[in-house]
Amino acid sequence: MTIRAFDFAHQGTKPNPKHVQSLLKFFESGIKSPDDYGFGVEIEHLPVRKSTGKAVTYAEPHGIRNVLQALASHYDPTREYYEDGHLLGLGKPGISVSLEPGGQIECSLGVLRHADDLDVLYAEFRRDLDPILDRFDIRLINYGYQPDTSYKEIEIIPKHRYHAMQKYFARIARYGYCMMRASASTQVSIDYFSEKDSIDKLRIGTAVGPILAWFFRNTPFFEKEPNPFPLLRQEMWDWIDPQRTNQLWGLYDDNYDWEHYATDVLTTPVFIADLSHTPEYTGDRPVFAAPYDDAAAIYPDRELNQAEINHLISTHFNDVRLKNFVELRHWDSLPVERAQRLTEIVSGLFYSPEEFSGLLTYFDGLTALDVRAAKADLQAHGADAHPYGQSLDFWREFLHAEGTLDTEPGDPKRPDVFQN
Repeated sequence: MTIRAFDFAHQGTKPNPKHVQSLLKFFESGIKSPDDYGFGVEIEHLPVRKSTGKAVTYAEPHGIRNVLQALASHYDPTREYYEDGHLLGLGKPGISVSLEPGGQIECSLGVLRHADDLDVLYAEFRRDLDPILDRFDIRLINYGYQPDTSYKEIEIIPKHRYHAMQKYFARIARYGYCMMRASASTQVSIDYFSEKDSIDKLRIGTAVGPILAWFFRNTPFFEKEPNPFPLLRQEMWDWIDPQRTNQLWGLYDDNYDWEHYATDVLTTPVFIADLSHTPEYTGDRPVFAAPYDDAAAIYPDRELNQAEINHLISTHFNDVRLKNFVELRHWDSLPVERAQRLTEIVSGLFYSPEEFSGLLTYFDGLTALDVRAAKADLQAHGADAHPYGQSLDFWREFLHAEGTLDTEPGDPKRPDVFQN
């Protein structure tokens, strides 16, 4: 008998077959040809008041709401996103601006054809934004966590999803409020060329992501104190909610495929229901906490539409996430120079057939326990860690992670402050 991890997940629940087919079609729609790949890069920024260094929230005077309102003239008015009259997002070709729960400003850039394209789009984003920030006495920091403000001092933005999320995390999570209100990340998305290629990229991304997170660690502070964790982002996410974070259930099973991923998404309690784009819903509270109900209990007996699919996938926060692309989520917020270098490394590892084939060969036979041990080793031993039995010097060379620009400050006002 072969023991497979996924066989022991979601015992006693089954997804709606029509919902499964919806997700399978969605994943299939993401298949690209090998000569048509690209990148998406998301960089979250911590806004602080220039005069005090304290976090700037959405609703306070001269706050993030005012910034978005002033920035809107530079963006496409048809892509403005509101909830209950509150402006929460902007967009134009190549650039989307959104807010994380604590008012962190996120720019999503792409699709990029080359890592070098990141600098051009990011410069456009900052060219429009920086004069507005100056007007409101705000500057942006690229750290993984607020340096001078506790999560207790930060109010979340007026978005129904985040209020439901906060209610849920308040009861089940360790670090839930910290992650929502005071953290910031960099994420890189890549394309896949087949179902097998997507699963291979999920596995390799899950395996090497923590090592790259060490090389790009960028969180000097936690709760106004020196950060004691080599990988704070990993520490927070691994403990927030094991049924939707950390590794994907069964990812290293020999039969893992899109249907397993879809089943995981659909049979995990959604914890936040969103019926805003469900035509059959006629109530007045489309977004609400649903800590016990899975997709079959909430959504109609039909194929799901794209908004419903995107919402369900977004309720999972695994280290690597599958949409109609692969999203790598391990890394702290980085200044753009380091984010571009990270994207270059990701490109070389995942889009070079020779490099990616070498990674598949090296990690052949890898198990979920191996990855768990590597993550624990990095967290426990930092620079002295030997993930997968190899030194960090070995991994820097093997992953071509030289030149990670470790001396590029995340806060220009603290040019000599870096994470140890």
